[in-house]
Amino acid sequence: MANIILLITTTSTGLIAGLLYSYSCSVNLGLGRLTDTEYVSAMQSINRAIQNPLFFFSFMGTLILLPISTYMHYGQPSSNRFIILLIATAIYIVAVFGITMFGNVPLNNALDLFNVKSASVEEIASQRAKFEISWNRLHTVRTIASVIAFVLVVYACLKEPVI
Repeated sequence: MANIILLITTTSTGLIAGLLYSYSCSVNLGLGRLTDTEYVSAMQSINRAIQNPLFFFSFMGTLILLPISTYMHYGQPSSNRFIILLIATAIYIVAVFGITMFGNVPLNNALDLFNVKSASVEEIASQRAKFEISWNRLHTVRTIASVIAFVLVVYACLKEPVI
């Protein structure tokens, strides 16, 4: 059972790492080329669209599955797999989930309240400036963290537990 849970955990961790990585490699680059009005409107739309069951299942599923997989390997004395999974779990909880919930989401929520249609060109430019740099920095950190967590989980799959 521990190996089946670990396989599901690996898949969910990989899905989130892939989502964040692909966003960095494509969406952020494309958004960066838009005018201020287009950028703010597009980010508002994307931030609303990502709040869907499929995303939440993967994002929250990983948050739940990583600690479960880690715990399932705890009982094995000196288990390298446990230590690797513990590190992956800590990275995911702090640097992926934590940064998302306490960094990116508050920025998204503030942006969502901004009324593009009634704002002046200067107000839109100011809103973009307040949002874009901070959001992208936070996103870069969580992307790197999610890839590291994924690599660690894959590595844990390759390690035989010490019996």
